[in-house]
Amino acid sequence: MKRIIFLLVICFGVKGVNAQVADTLSNGIIVYNDYRMPMLKAKEAEVNTAALKLKARYVRGYRLMILNTNDKNYAFKVRAELLQRFPNQKPYMWFANPYIRLKFGDFRTKEEAEKYQTQISRILGGAKIYLLQETIEVNPGKDFDPESMRGEILNPR
Repeated sequence: MKRIIFLLVICFGVKGVNAQVADTLSNGIIVYNDYRMPMLKAKEAEVNTAALKLKARYVRGYRLMILNTNDKNYAFKVRAELLQRFPNQKPYMWFANPYIRLKFGDFRTKEEAEKYQTQISRILGGAKIYLLQETIEVNPGKDFDPESMRGEILNPR
């Protein structure tokens, strides 16, 4: 009796586990597809887009070298002035003994950086502002298209 129940459980159990869809090709070959494959494909595409967004945050662009001084008060004054006049751009300030360095902006094109370069030079009384090609940080946004960044994305280190 136990054998019969065991065989019935195995037969019905195997039939319930079948999670594949059969499709017969024109040459008579039967192809079995798992119903979860489209879900797996969608999830993989989502993960790949998220990974590309993360990589796309850093691209080649331009920054302006505004200041290289050992006068802390003057450096903070210039930084505050830049933040007040250009709130949509980001200043980068760090201490490299004995100097304080101030870079400005994340510009995708050289032309955009040059516009700011002339404006800031006028604000600082004709000071020499250097244009540097660097890795900049960008925000890909919601409508990010991974194909738009092909060839621009930097290789991870």
